Amino acid sequence: MITLTRMNDTVYTLNSDLIEMVEETPDTVVTLVSGKKFVVKESREEIVALVCEYKRKISCF
Repeated sequence: MITLTRMNDTVYTLNSDLIEMVEETPDTVVTLVSGKKFVVKESREEIVALVCEYKRKISCF
């Protein structure tokens, strides 16, 4: 699970296993495997880092 921020400053937690694609158009758009899209404040690089950090954290158990 990663924490992201919508454009209206609402913070939410997203299951990173459901992310299909992250693109910058120039806003960052996260597309889930269901087709649902979220526009967030974090950059593509920040999201990749958050997912990697989360995966590292859960693989230690």
